[in-house]
Amino acid sequence: MELLVVNPNSTAAMTERIDRAAKRVARPGTRIVAVGSSSGPPSIQGFYDGAICLSGLLQQVELQNHVDGVVIACFDDTGLDAARCMVDAPVLGIGQSAYSVASMLSNKFTVVTTLSRSVPVLESNLQRYGLASRCASVRAADIPVLELEDMTAETMHSIRRVVEVAIKEDKSDAIILGCAGMTDLVEQLSSEFGLPIIDGVSCAVALAEALVSAGLRTSKAGAYG
Repeated sequence: MELLVVNPNSTAAMTERIDRAAKRVARPGTRIVAVGSSSGPPSIQGFYDGAICLSGLLQQVELQNHVDGVVIACFDDTGLDAARCMVDAPVLGIGQSAYSVASMLSNKFTVVTTLSRSVPVLESNLQRYGLASRCASVRAADIPVLELEDMTAETMHSIRRVVEVAIKEDKSDAIILGCAGMTDLVEQLSSEFGLPIIDGVSCAVALAEALVSAGLRTSKAGAYG
């Protein structure tokens, strides 16, 4: 099968990181096509960035509409409903995928994201997906997305500190990394904290493969018609 993985921002290094993460978990017979958006903002941090990235994101979905499945690799699930209207193939957002997987693996989870202005977007999505009651909190490390490209000791310390607080104060038994730029941290943090550290890119790829293998398609009977 062939999966399109779209990074709605224009930062090539992040697209490459997402590509690596997707290929790490993809089945041997799956071809990953990872693309970025030439017209998107350098990063997506809040409502405004999410709005201005839509044109470039949907253009990539339109250009690659022959694929078996689509993954939108922005944790805000930007343009998810619009993309589902465009293709019959399953379209998954890395945010919704991570929340769904966390709800299967834990009783309660915390989302660790980048900037505080991203928190309301994620909280709104959790309400819409019906999973807000499973989320103990959405916490921001107050790190701009692009700082994740140069993972300094200070940046890593900031993320680790938020995870520690989430485990201690929220009593969460799983942590979701709320940004595609954090995908490389899964192994290290899982080993350090001894509980599921969940990356949305990996979850979305695995779920997309499962839906395609099961022969399931996006419904066109209602809103996505």
